[in-house]
Amino acid sequence: MSNQGIRIRRARTHNLQDLDVDVPRSHIVVFVGVSGSGKSSLVFDTIAAEAGYQLYETFPPYLRNRLPKWTRPEVGAIEGLSPVVVIDQRRLGGNARSTVGTITDTWTYLRLLFSRVSTPHVGESSHFSFNDPAGMCPTCSGIGEVVASAVDRFIDPDRSLREGAVLLPGFAVNGYWYTNFADIGVFDLDKPLRHWSRAERDALLYGVGSAGSPANRLPKGYQGVVERFERIYLRTSDDMNHRKKETLAKFTRSEVCPDCRGDRLNKASRAATVLGHTIGEMARMEVEELAELMTGVTDATVAPVVAALTERLRAMITIGLGYLHLGRATTTLSGGESQRIKTVKHLGSSLTEMLYVFDEPTVGLHPHDISSMTELLKQLRDKGNSVLVVEHDPAVMAIADQIIEVGPLAGAHGGRLVYQGSFRGLRTAGTATAAALSQRRPLKDDPRTPRGHITVADATRNNLKNLTVDIPTGVTTVLTGVAGSGKSSLASELVAQHDAVVIDQKPVSTNRRSTPITYTGIATPIRKVFARHNRVPAGLFSANSEGACPDCKGLGIVSTDLAFMEDQETVCEACQGRRFTPEVLRYRVDGLSIADIDDLTVTDAIDRLSDRTITKALRHLEEVGLGYLRLGQPLTSLSGGECQRVKIAKELRDSTDPTLYVLDEPTTGLHLRDIDTLLSHLDRLVDHGHTVVLIEHNLDVVRQADWIIDLGPGPGKHGGQILYQGPVAGITSTATAEALHGTVSHRPGPRAGHGRAPRTPGAPADK
Repeated sequence: MSNQGIRIRRARTHNLQDLDVDVPRSHIVVFVGVSGSGKSSLVFDTIAAEAGYQLYETFPPYLRNRLPKWTRPEVGAIEGLSPVVVIDQRRLGGNARSTVGTITDTWTYLRLLFSRVSTPHVGESSHFSFNDPAGMCPTCSGIGEVVASAVDRFIDPDRSLREGAVLLPGFAVNGYWYTNFADIGVFDLDKPLRHWSRAERDALLYGVGSAGSPANRLPKGYQGVVERFERIYLRTSDDMNHRKKETLAKFTRSEVCPDCRGDRLNKASRAATVLGHTIGEMARMEVEELAELMTGVTDATVAPVVAALTERLRAMITIGLGYLHLGRATTTLSGGESQRIKTVKHLGSSLTEMLYVFDEPTVGLHPHDISSMTELLKQLRDKGNSVLVVEHDPAVMAIADQIIEVGPLAGAHGGRLVYQGSFRGLRTAGTATAAALSQRRPLKDDPRTPRGHITVADATRNNLKNLTVDIPTGVTTVLTGVAGSGKSSLASELVAQHDAVVIDQKPVSTNRRSTPITYTGIATPIRKVFARHNRVPAGLFSANSEGACPDCKGLGIVSTDLAFMEDQETVCEACQGRRFTPEVLRYRVDGLSIADIDDLTVTDAIDRLSDRTITKALRHLEEVGLGYLRLGQPLTSLSGGECQRVKIAKELRDSTDPTLYVLDEPTTGLHLRDIDTLLSHLDRLVDHGHTVVLIEHNLDVVRQADWIIDLGPGPGKHGGQILYQGPVAGITSTATAEALHGTVSHRPGPRAGHGRAPRTPGAPADK
């Protein structure tokens, strides 16, 4: 059966319409279709879910209780599966101890190397682990940072003590600690702190001062505001409640550890060197530089260690991550970087006949970098594995052994097999993807004229080379460049220096009760409409409140704990999945119960619900191509692209004043056909006076921008410079220009530089 393929019959997960399909094994199979068509339901929620579930069932109950649980899909039969490895876009996250080095195991090899050949010899590899007491810095416990008081946030200098100048909890007027400094007769209670001398402020905050200062008059045992705050909040080991966490977030900041300076290790481990470099210095090198350095280690006793380390580093370079460094926290990685990091872990695997499932592996990749990812997919296939890819990029479709398109449309109008065959055959198949492939959007021939500009000054974040850049206002600007060139760093500086509405790649926080409507704030107005029409409390119409079915607590399902077996979920018998009590369901608006509202699609609800607040918000969902979603559909059932557009619909709202919007790859999860919908919505924002800045690799989006800022020329230390800024039509001699025009221009291009970028349209950046 393995040679015949993966045989799927009557797949019904989410919107799949009793779909039958045979997926060939030992091939690269790319699944395409419009957003919401059901391709993710087929690949992830059916094929991968069943493979994961069956493997999960082979483990004893004790282990199953400690492993991630797979939900078995709704399908008649699946045959020909293998153990599955899902490589998705979920960020690695982790805690403060998780780094690129630890997640890829490269740090394990590096500390093993230092334990054998470093000078001086320190000890076993545990002495170079910042997660082990033998190696960690005692001051920061191996974190590399310490929490310090943000004293500048403790006081409001424009107030007096009697007006509440000390902003800390418990220190305000009549607060618990107020009398500590107010009733001792040393400080002026009515003079704003701005007019105090430095000695007076030091006495208040620290209880110290120079000779003759107010500190000399302080009573014995006086504790300064800072000392008391740190004793209460920083030197206690009790569990922190929500209020204490909020206080720490507001009045403290992370600072580099004063002892290890971010190296995380103790003094002896920090001093040891190999090839004249400490392990901390190597952790700060870019992966490409570190791989080159390792060629200098010639000691035969550690040759296997060096070979394993170099192989892993080269794999990271191959996949386009050579600009990272091993000390980088995993929490700072983008979704695309996280996905490629996960992929590195499988490059050296000797396993064959595995099932690898990828979710848009080109996310975050410049067109110039995509070939590195497609080569990786081929390597996995050529080892005898089956590679299934959900993807919208034509470059990935082109290397597929077979294309499977699900559609023809989204939601209830999708879920069927509409094409299966070669990429060449797809181009003439008459499907939505075929139609999109035949289109090529031209460069914008009449870009808007900027109203003005906002300046990002002296940007040095990550690899930025002290950039000062003028961002035009009242237009759409796209930030481009190869992966790691500094686009996200420049966008972060823009947000840090100017007020902006940010729509990034962080996942939507979802739970069983979260729906597109609750997330966008429409649930409350809907409840008010029902309450007003029926003259009853609005709380009755909340599945989280008094109107909820008492048996399932408003979830619509009941979960049964089967001890050592997997929990069993069944539709609630009391409400039949309707979530509300029979009494609540009897209340109607225009013939609809509150449960019927959940079953409406966004488009249907716009037609049937007359409340302006509701319809206005629903139109945002429809405008970004989500008119087919049901109002009560759990966000847990949405694809990554759908979640992204739910966030866009929420954030891209009407604003009275001109607003700066910064979007991080808004085409993530979007079918080629759906890009027009996104572009038209962004155009309307600009037409209403707003400014839009995009980080984007999609060439169709880049071609339609008014202004482009291209960074590079390479990743990491080889990037961080502006290669060009101006109208898109004027860009030449860069990787982005080559991708846009399809050829390499040999005309002299603009110089790369780090000075102020000009305001003259089309002018290159000066050095």
